[in-house]
Amino acid sequence: MADHIDLVRRSLRDTTRSEFDRRVDEQAARLTDALRAGRLDNPNFALGIELEAYAVDDDRRLTRVPEPVLEGPCEKELGRHNVEFNTNPSPFDGEGAVAQATQLQRHYRRVQQATDRAGTAIVLDAMWTIPPQGRTRAYLGDVCESEGITIAENMTPSPRYAAIDNDVLDRTEGSITLSVPGTECQFPSILFESLTSSIQPHIQIPNAEAFPRYHNTAVRTLGPVLALATNSPLLPPDLYDIEDPYRLLEETYHELRIPVFEQSINHAWEKVRFPEEIESPTETIDELVADPTCAPFLREWLEAGDRETFPDRFWELNHKRGTYWRWLRAVVGGQPVGQGDHWSIRIEYRPLPTQPTIAENIGLQWLVAGLVRGLCVTDHPLASLDRDAAERSFYSAVEDGLDADLAWVTADGDRTTDRTVIYEELFEFARRGLREQGVPDEAIEEYLAPIETRWTDRLTPSRWKLARVTDHLDAGMRFTDAVYEMQTEYIRRSGAGDPIVEWS
Repeated sequence: MADHIDLVRRSLRDTTRSEFDRRVDEQAARLTDALRAGRLDNPNFALGIELEAYAVDDDRRLTRVPEPVLEGPCEKELGRHNVEFNTNPSPFDGEGAVAQATQLQRHYRRVQQATDRAGTAIVLDAMWTIPPQGRTRAYLGDVCESEGITIAENMTPSPRYAAIDNDVLDRTEGSITLSVPGTECQFPSILFESLTSSIQPHIQIPNAEAFPRYHNTAVRTLGPVLALATNSPLLPPDLYDIEDPYRLLEETYHELRIPVFEQSINHAWEKVRFPEEIESPTETIDELVADPTCAPFLREWLEAGDRETFPDRFWELNHKRGTYWRWLRAVVGGQPVGQGDHWSIRIEYRPLPTQPTIAENIGLQWLVAGLVRGLCVTDHPLASLDRDAAERSFYSAVEDGLDADLAWVTADGDRTTDRTVIYEELFEFARRGLREQGVPDEAIEEYLAPIETRWTDRLTPSRWKLARVTDHLDAGMRFTDAVYEMQTEYIRRSGAGDPIVEWS
């Protein structure tokens, strides 16, 4: 713990920040030169995905992930109850897309077997609502002070996480506010961000010069895609102070993950936000450098040896990217998929909550990748949609899900807010993009059809959750019991592997 505290303290020094920023500037200049020289061009599109989840005990209460589980194909995340799965990237073609699904399913099954032996389970969900023994505020607010550094007891013991936490707390006078419909809470740590779980599809773009078109097009899809995926309409009920639960169910957002994450950081800096559009690939590096530095670390504190690989040569720049929080961001550098040169450039699509089943998480990965590819390969004019309209569309999806006020430009160049027209095109071009990459029609329908049915049947995970709680209230349950009953049923049905559109 002493070494842990020392690293956090060193990270917060002004001299560290100055040296870190100097190295970032130098590394950014080298990477910009490499980008201009074409060293980030590759022959292949490629796919990858990150998937977050959380652990519960036999009573379906939140619990810490057992240590033996973390020795398997998953990694630690912010909270001690969180895990993250990652796939190895694969070419975006028929074989590679299916490999993503197979790989993620295999990792999830292995981890579930390990948690079963430990008397726990991993839940694919966007927000936990049944707290551990004790209350939610006590769990998220359990902190201690050690040599002037705040340590959140239920945060994964990582100097990086603690440094981010303390850097934010230094700028917010030691307290962070969460304000959403039904509650306003004060927390002594950013740990309340660990209420949430998400997925991040990655798409490697072969040609760096084409990257702005793919990036700007993907930005315009964020609202409509998120509206299909919403899965976090409720906090743990002991965080609410309400007299009328029905009113809360009407006023709550369909995707609370977005304001929870934004508010955990943005009281210190406005770092978590809707992305800007870009005109050149080098702007992705310029924006990263200009972003406020949070919790700087120097490589030699954690790793020794020469800087031979990309992660070593650009260590500080890559470290800074880890706190460059946009709902869509560029990842410049890293090992390419296929027979590329040294590095790659890819899109990281970040607003999507974790879905109830592996198949649905993969379905959203395919939807995103197919849609962005289909729109760009056909020169669809969606990128001409005003960026501010796309941002309003996104935050409307956060609040209202499938009832959001969405904005779109059709293939004929007409601006529309008609959701029926929007989703007809969205799925049409997603299928075109997947076919363009050689994904078989049978596989496309297996993974895309259940996501499309969410639109035709008007049923997303958030809608199902809100409806089930309403049903339990109508039957006379207290609000807390109604939420717990809904969550218990969600965990059971999610574990059975059936898509949300088959839940009755």
